[in-house]
Amino acid sequence: MFEKLSVYCDQYAQLIPLSFVLGFYVTLVVSRWWGQYESIPWPDRLSALVSGHVRGADEGARLIRRSLMRYANLSGILIYRSVSTAAYKRFPTMSHLVQAGLMTAEELRQLEELPSPHNKFWVPCMWFVSLAMRARSEGRINNDVAMTAILNELNTLRSQCMRLYGYDWISLPLVYTQVVTVAVYSFFLACLIGRQFLDPAQGYLGHNLDFYLPIFTLLQFFFYVGWLKVAEQLINPFGEDDDDFETNWLVDRNLQVSLLSVDEMYDLVPLVERDKYWDESEPQPPYTAASAEHRKPSFMGSALDISVPKEEMEFQHNLEQIKEHEEANHSTPFLGSLSRILGVQSPNFSRPTPTSRVSLLRRRPRAPFSRFPLYLHPESSPMPSHARNADMEDAFSSMPLYERPGFYSCPQTPIHCVPPSIPRPRLRRAHGDSSSSLAHPLVGSPVLNTNLTANPVSPSPTATQQTANQHNSANDSGISLAEGDLLGATVKMKEQLENIPA
Repeated sequence: MFEKLSVYCDQYAQLIPLSFVLGFYVTLVVSRWWGQYESIPWPDRLSALVSGHVRGADEGARLIRRSLMRYANLSGILIYRSVSTAAYKRFPTMSHLVQAGLMTAEELRQLEELPSPHNKFWVPCMWFVSLAMRARSEGRINNDVAMTAILNELNTLRSQCMRLYGYDWISLPLVYTQVVTVAVYSFFLACLIGRQFLDPAQGYLGHNLDFYLPIFTLLQFFFYVGWLKVAEQLINPFGEDDDDFETNWLVDRNLQVSLLSVDEMYDLVPLVERDKYWDESEPQPPYTAASAEHRKPSFMGSALDISVPKEEMEFQHNLEQIKEHEEANHSTPFLGSLSRILGVQSPNFSRPTPTSRVSLLRRRPRAPFSRFPLYLHPESSPMPSHARNADMEDAFSSMPLYERPGFYSCPQTPIHCVPPSIPRPRLRRAHGDSSSSLAHPLVGSPVLNTNLTANPVSPSPTATQQTANQHNSANDSGISLAEGDLLGATVKMKEQLENIPA
């Protein structure tokens, strides 16, 4: 009976979506944890603006600058008391803030007399605004632009305090935490029964060997339960654990740095003198023996490593009369086009001769898809293409219009803005009819007509074309085994396409 129960628990324990539930929960907890860190108010930027725009070396200007930064820090401390147990234990009452020198007795009286049942962390911000307006009216702040910059930074600090307040107010739903906890412990309760090693002689599936220690079950327990404990530690970063945020250190640091910035550091500039690299146009700080191996040249960009032949660097002014680009050393034109579809560069591909040019509008006479129409602009003149009678070429009906060979070169931009992207079945045609196309032309797109004249005159082949034709004929006559497999698959695809009703 126990063995049947063990097999049952082992079989159905996998139905618990533990990885999904626990992973989503931990992701949500970590995102909230990092968001709370980014919401911590830092008064450094505000202290720099106050020190730079509230001018005056007298005692009145000094009092204004110190009071402004004390109000900004007081707003953050009031938030820390609301969300952090460590900060609340340090300042359990408002009188402790007065004793600590963070606020005066008069300020405490005004704060307590304010008829508001809500959290009053925003009150010091309003004191900051009123004091800044007084400094502007007294001429201690030079212009309205400086005043606007100070108030904008104060609003940023206040919004950070408000986000901390919102994170503490809107927490994760308790039922979600309970669901994850129950899922983890129920899964391992089922594993405790189902992962028992049974007698191999009984022939149970997966119990061929009898181990005394379930190693992988223990690893799974460490990972999943450790994952859950990580989420429990990060769910409240303002606690008193070792991994929580040090709010008391934040209070001390922010107050000291802000008051030091606007008081002792006000108009304090070291002696200005020439630096060590005064006469050098490219200063280079020295390296130590331990860091010399980490010195690297400047990164200029990955595209700058591409080598372009000199004959391909010339600008092409008349694209319609450019000589055709000859592709050599391909076994057959069919496999050459197939390699371009798959993005495979031929290992024996040779660069074009200096007299050849890249053709953007014309196609090679022996190209397997050269009879398919191009979608040209109205102003471009059509050019005839030479058809090749091979039924195997009809199989790949979704052949793109990019025929420039080369693995390291970018594909050509289609001449029409909307090339045919959905393959359409081809109709049966008479033998020798090369005027049919891949698909019907798009509306408003002129099609390159392959029958411009009744009897088009074929141009006399040049020596290069004759050599290429002889090479292609030789390749067509000798088909390798791999090429035969490809041709067989192509013919089968063609028959399936022809059986599709028009």
